[in-house]
Amino acid sequence: MKQDAHKFSSFEEYPTTDKSLWLDYSKEKTTFKIWSPTATAVKLNLYKTGNNSEAFTVLDLEAKENGLWQKMVKGDLNGTYYTYQICIDNNWLAETPGIYAKAVGVNGQRAMVLNFNKTNPKNWKKDTYVQLDSPNAAIIYELHIRNITIQTEANSSYPGKYLGLIEEGVKSNLDVPTAIDHIKRLGITHVHILPTFDQYSIDENHLEIPQFNWGYDPQNYNVPEGSFSTNPFKAEVRIPEFKKMVQAFHNAGIGVILDVVYNHTGVIENSNFNLENPKYYYRFNEDGSYSNASGCGNETSSERTMTRKFILESVKYWTEEYHLDGFRFDLMGIHDVETMNLIADEVTKINPSALIYGEGWTGGDSPLPEEKRALKKHIPQMPKIAAFSDEIRDAIKGSTFDDRSTGFVSGAKFKEESLKCGIVGVIEHPQVNYMYINHTDFPWAQQPWQAINYVSCHDNYTLYDKLKISRPDANYKQIKAMHKLATAIVMTSQGTPFLHEGSEIMSTKKGDHNSYKSPDKINEIDWALKVKNADVLAYYKNLIQLRKKHPAFRMATAKKVQENLEFKKIDHGLVSYQLKNNANKDSWSKILVIFNRENTTISYQLDQTYKIAVLKDTFDFEGKQEVTNQVNVPAISMMVLFEK
Repeated sequence: MKQDAHKFSSFEEYPTTDKSLWLDYSKEKTTFKIWSPTATAVKLNLYKTGNNSEAFTVLDLEAKENGLWQKMVKGDLNGTYYTYQICIDNNWLAETPGIYAKAVGVNGQRAMVLNFNKTNPKNWKKDTYVQLDSPNAAIIYELHIRNITIQTEANSSYPGKYLGLIEEGVKSNLDVPTAIDHIKRLGITHVHILPTFDQYSIDENHLEIPQFNWGYDPQNYNVPEGSFSTNPFKAEVRIPEFKKMVQAFHNAGIGVILDVVYNHTGVIENSNFNLENPKYYYRFNEDGSYSNASGCGNETSSERTMTRKFILESVKYWTEEYHLDGFRFDLMGIHDVETMNLIADEVTKINPSALIYGEGWTGGDSPLPEEKRALKKHIPQMPKIAAFSDEIRDAIKGSTFDDRSTGFVSGAKFKEESLKCGIVGVIEHPQVNYMYINHTDFPWAQQPWQAINYVSCHDNYTLYDKLKISRPDANYKQIKAMHKLATAIVMTSQGTPFLHEGSEIMSTKKGDHNSYKSPDKINEIDWALKVKNADVLAYYKNLIQLRKKHPAFRMATAKKVQENLEFKKIDHGLVSYQLKNNANKDSWSKILVIFNRENTTISYQLDQTYKIAVLKDTFDFEGKQEVTNQVNVPAISMMVLFEK
């Protein structure tokens, strides 16, 4: 029974299947499957190794209904490598591991049959997701696995590896904790790891040559990246090492979020999608060229039945097999709203505390109609999903796309209204005037946690670099004060806070704003800064403790924020607000937060007596010092006052 490649006039006419397309393995037999309605024949090649060997068996798959091809092979094939090859119009395409591959050899060229029960670390069955009362109870820390431990001075036993990230008891040359010990002591609740599924750009055959990439060039979507493992040549090594990493964070009470890139592939013509089902998984312009909303030369077709099925199956697989606590979607606006809602539904069925968020924009125009795109402005249609708030980001530090642009903390005028919008989590609030907000003219978040509040991430400059470049006149002490104030605003706002690796020690990428493949010297965490900027680290830790101890800073609903957050004095360079009524069952009945970005002390009039919780770098959660009538708010700093 051969399929007919010419009978479909559009992708919508392709027969689809709801059957599982994952490999079925047991000790007695393995069933191989692939969906390719335009193929006229499909071959299965079996190998002893993941590279440098000839196939020891070549078998034909049998055509089933609706474009499905299948072959059952008897015997225990655990450890056997394989590829598929499809034929279209007498033309055999290159070999592919198949898009549903779960284990691959070096450089992801061949898949492997694997008994996954043997990949689980000890006590894996007892490993559990991190539970949250509300999504904005999370404090997210974005990191790249290689960056944390690759510096020689980090003294890692496994520099740049999964196991290096979770190695305990390691100290830098200057005797400060690194790796997971550093992250645990920071106090964050979730790590967000940059894309860690198998990627194209790193040559795993030559890891002796230092190579870096952020990972936004997907090759095999359901397999951990091999260069972070201790042996990329053996398909069975990277899987338990990834699981050990997740387990170590879970044991520390820290969730693990995976940055996912389902919106485009690292290569196009010979991508696994195209080697299995040419063109189906992509979108095209009217002239037949690949559409490019990703800025990477292609974009995937999430709205098509089998693309949607693949993304859904993949996300569920990572959640269940690797116990992940959430996903961050790269250029989420390329995906359609319906697919994103299905993802959120399926993942939260497995883990109700899972975090699903993404970039609410695209990198260019798309054939997908705008009303269907999972854009920030369509968050009201996506009740379980959050998006990054560029409103608060650019209000705090200035435009990401203009080096010289400044923000509230660095001296810009008229940023106060945008800052207020960010503080409430971009929800409807009677005191926020959306006519004067950057990047939006309406409150797109239905609930405050739907706004991911951040001031820096892997993209663009580090916070330190941005402040330094936009304020060349400022000295190191002033930059440091702006840096602390910027993060203080993020950590006391109602959205979900998000921190960039190294910002807690004022990391620099030496002015590189697009370091996606820059050398380690640019991207690595410089652990000497932990000593140099110890006061910044202490400030971050205290901010995190303040937020964790006081639920008033993380109200779960817009209604609570509207009722309990009231803006007080607003002036050029000064924003203040009060959290009242023991908001969100807080132990403090009233909290007054004041941001002063001026270079001078400001005298602030009070209407009652308060205790001082935060004054410059001093945090006193007991409030031993009281103030009445008026208080002096130091230059470039946050002050927090409270009533018991």
